[in-house]
Amino acid sequence: MSIFIKSVSPRNYLRGYLYAIIQVVLELKNISYEVKTGGSRQKILDHISLTIKSGLTVITGPNGSGKSTLSSIIMGLKKPTDGQIILDKEDITNLSITDRAKKGLALSFQQPVKFKGITVYDLLNVASGELISEKEAGKYLKEVGLEPARYLLREVNNKLSGGELKRIELASVLARHAKITIFDEPEAGIDLWSFTNLTKVFKKMKKDHRTVIIVSHQERILNIADRIVILENGKIKNSGTPATILPEITGGRHAA
Repeated sequence: MSIFIKSVSPRNYLRGYLYAIIQVVLELKNISYEVKTGGSRQKILDHISLTIKSGLTVITGPNGSGKSTLSSIIMGLKKPTDGQIILDKEDITNLSITDRAKKGLALSFQQPVKFKGITVYDLLNVASGELISEKEAGKYLKEVGLEPARYLLREVNNKLSGGELKRIELASVLARHAKITIFDEPEAGIDLWSFTNLTKVFKKMKKDHRTVIIVSHQERILNIADRIVILENGKIKNSGTPATILPEITGGRHAA
């Protein structure tokens, strides 16, 4: 069966270039989040204020510190009890997930979503927002260590391993060319080979001056960050470069 592809527009490449030269700024202003537990209220996040610019920002901390809750609030999966989220000087606090995506926010989940009847090529087209050629789709797969000839026309279903699904999702993130991409514990459920490819992609996104937020406690990811933010008990305990923050996390094992 022949597939007719329209000429590939340079839009995605132009977007990536513009995001590199124009500083994308995300501001969190006094973000708090509470949940009801029985007859009382539990504070998960307590007045978080943070400014995120281009590069890799890794949010880390012990279990229950509010890391995943914060990423969900940024993307719009949860609404803060108090505070504001500002993207490029625009208040997006009350925008829906869909509207935030249109503004350029993208979230990569811990567990990749499966789509019965949808091929990898279909998924990359949806992520791109336009019909792309098989050659361009294959380029994204190669960047995450997958052979296009083997994967492009495969369905995104249970026959794929967790590592394969994670890399396919990562390829879709690259195809999206989002202003800001959020990864929530991207290392979850993947093998060493997939993890190595994952860090390579993060390094490339860093080199391309993309704005990336990663929720992780993996030292190999912390090592390539531009900035590390430590959350503890719903508050920012400390933040800074890996050289200044890693010794605190690793007990002095990291050499500056």
